[in-house]
Amino acid sequence: MRVSIFSDKRFNSQLFKLAMPIVIQSLMLASVAAADAFMLGGVDQNSMSAVSLASQIQFIQNMAISSIVAAAAILGAQYWGRGDHKTIGRIFCLSIRTCFLVSVVFFVGCVFLPRYLMILFTNEEGLIAIGSHYLQIAGWSYLLTGISQCYLTILKVTDHTADAAKVSTAAVLLNIALNAVLIFGLFGAPAMGVQGAAIATLTARVIELLWCILLSLKRGYIRLKIGGLLKRYPLLSKDFTKCFLPLFGASLLWGVGFTSYTAFMGHMGTDAAAANSIASVVRDLVCCMCNGISSGGGILVGNELGAGKLERGKLYGDRLMKLSFILGLASTVIMFAVTPLLLVVVKLTDQAQKHLLAMMCIMAVYMIGRTVNTVIINGIFAAGGDTMFDMYSLVVTMWMLAVPLAALGCFVFHWPVAVVYACTCLDEVGKIPWVMHHYKKYKWVKDLTREI
Repeated sequence: MRVSIFSDKRFNSQLFKLAMPIVIQSLMLASVAAADAFMLGGVDQNSMSAVSLASQIQFIQNMAISSIVAAAAILGAQYWGRGDHKTIGRIFCLSIRTCFLVSVVFFVGCVFLPRYLMILFTNEEGLIAIGSHYLQIAGWSYLLTGISQCYLTILKVTDHTADAAKVSTAAVLLNIALNAVLIFGLFGAPAMGVQGAAIATLTARVIELLWCILLSLKRGYIRLKIGGLLKRYPLLSKDFTKCFLPLFGASLLWGVGFTSYTAFMGHMGTDAAAANSIASVVRDLVCCMCNGISSGGGILVGNELGAGKLERGKLYGDRLMKLSFILGLASTVIMFAVTPLLLVVVKLTDQAQKHLLAMMCIMAVYMIGRTVNTVIINGIFAAGGDTMFDMYSLVVTMWMLAVPLAALGCFVFHWPVAVVYACTCLDEVGKIPWVMHHYKKYKWVKDLTREI
């Protein structure tokens, strides 16, 4: 007999315990972007827009890193459910090694070739110059981000979710505080503007990584074994790669596609770029709840599947699916509710404000698709290693529909900003029927563990 999603105390308690720290962590991470946008917006509109565009480089890096740590989380959750701690330590080593290699590539590009990267997102010379200065400093932090994310992921899947949230929250609060001090020159510090924001980011990442390393040395925590970074684990590497490659392909498709949306707005003028910067920050803040439910719910489902309890894993997946629709509708209401306040608080030109109003209304509808797809694809499907679907769906809905339409509207037909922006939101909404059809096949109900 299936119990209602809201009456199963065991399910609700476990989901809350796993998801809420991740929600807080996601909220804190999104708050950094919000702080950058609003503080730099207090300096001038171009500084805000330039940093928003420059941050798309890290956004792409995060897509690569997120696929690596997602593979680690998928396997880690299942092996934790099985009680195999030794294999989790090996998964940790594999993820660290892969993340570092990716981080080096982005570090080199940002520190040594920042201007060429900025040209990808805008043709405004003023924005290119400001963004390049930001990247040359912030790029150093990109070396550390992947490593710290691996530590935080292992903390989450080994019942130390609250510790991961504490570390991320503290790092974010430090980042925001340093932003205020270094951007505006508080407490006698020099007013550094964009460069201050970059230094604040770098400092926070250093503190975050050091804290993670110290935590891992405590008893009962998974610690990194340096010798393990050089070892080969053939069977585990095969399983890791099988999870990672589809996730990486999907992340690249989604990350490059999403970044192209920002580039389209950047090529439609500074007002469109500024409005899109604010809309993106609000979107990321509102998405924190579905990100937390997706990650926490995925760990919960993965634990059950790895323990061999496939029917219970399937039941938990059904409850998360229903919850995703409730969260989607709630996100839509929030979007409409915050729009009037946003137009009053944010200092933009009259034209940029008109663009922002239109974008917020479009995004309110988009949030239903974004929430449902995040929870089901990134949470439920991933928990059972069903990672290929995301890549296929992105090829069709994003790269065969949304990106071409938005590109034609921006560069060929010169459609209004609101119409081009609406095109960039088509993929998530149009994906829902396909996602639900695949969900009902229950291909994701799998135990991925083995004797290693």
